[in-house]
Amino acid sequence: MKYLHLIWAALLRSKTRTFLTMLSVVTAFLLFGMLDSVRVAFNSSANVTGYNRLIVASRLSFTQVLPYSILPQVQTVPGIKSVTYANWFGGIYQDQRNFFPNFAIGPGFMEMYPEYVLPKEQLEAFYAERTGAIVGKGLAERHGWKIGDTIPLQATIFPTKGSNNWEFKLVGIYDVVDQKREGEENQLLFNWKYFDEANDYLKNQIGWLTVELADGADASQVAQAIDALSENSDHETKTQTEQAFNQGFFKMFADIGLIVTAIMGAVFFTLLLLTGNTMAQAVRERIPEIGVLKTIGFSDRTILVLVLAESVLLIVLGGMLGLLLASAMMPGISKSSGGVIQLPGVPPDTWALGLVLMVVIGIAIGLLPALRGMRLKIVDALAGR
Repeated sequence: MKYLHLIWAALLRSKTRTFLTMLSVVTAFLLFGMLDSVRVAFNSSANVTGYNRLIVASRLSFTQVLPYSILPQVQTVPGIKSVTYANWFGGIYQDQRNFFPNFAIGPGFMEMYPEYVLPKEQLEAFYAERTGAIVGKGLAERHGWKIGDTIPLQATIFPTKGSNNWEFKLVGIYDVVDQKREGEENQLLFNWKYFDEANDYLKNQIGWLTVELADGADASQVAQAIDALSENSDHETKTQTEQAFNQGFFKMFADIGLIVTAIMGAVFFTLLLLTGNTMAQAVRERIPEIGVLKTIGFSDRTILVLVLAESVLLIVLGGMLGLLLASAMMPGISKSSGGVIQLPGVPPDTWALGLVLMVVIGIAIGLLPALRGMRLKIVDALAGR
């Protein structure tokens, strides 16, 4: 662009003002990049194609249980390699601030998750010990637990013998293969059989099934066949990917999309006011210069384009830097989410939406100052009016 040097000169006319304005844009798009990445992760497609593990849960709600009798039925569906099951427990360790995911698991659960590395002897001890529990390495290190320790949990849903006090013997500590998923070490697993026998209310009921597909099996067809087993019954199921299942669980607590939209709406509204005022002031200070440009032959349309290009360039530069910073921070956010969010960076959908917003905001804040510059008469501009 032959006028790029003029645009740069205008931006650098007041370096301090440009820097502070740029900083506000960077901050806004840093927030946008992180929050919208989370929104995209939570709203990603629930299409089961391409996954080798599926979750079978109640169609009505995650809180609705399924009868244990559904297990042998699901095992007969063609294309399934293995099936296991689990129940959410929701116990508290010492204080609510120490909360971590904990649930009862059936036989074969750990074998279905090769990304969880557990020594063979510890897995055998888990199956042999009625009250045995397995925890992730990160959780064990945080609380100073070691093999053989007794871990007390306070039940929030399932009492045992009229009491909320449950005790588990730590028999295994697992690692995760992918260091980006270290957040998944923040959980405790114990034997489903012990849970089924010891809790006061729930008998022969399971929270969800985890299905491992056979090689070459079509995930969509298997999911449809599983759901057809309970169609029109009092325990209809919904089969989906693990990611979609985890997202659905967290959506019970909040509408992520609505929260993100509300926050970003407030952020961008503030950004419009701040940068719009800054841009108007910058053009107002350069009125005599605009008059000189018109005197030497610059058309009204060219002045309009120069001012708009200046505002768009300012927003795009700040926005791109903000999204790059967000992309660098996303692995840490994914790690701290406990595996619910698994994003190596800002997803393409967020980049695309961000670029559109940069251009739209740039035009919006530059339009009025650009129109003013375009309509200026040479005499008034040279006079500074």
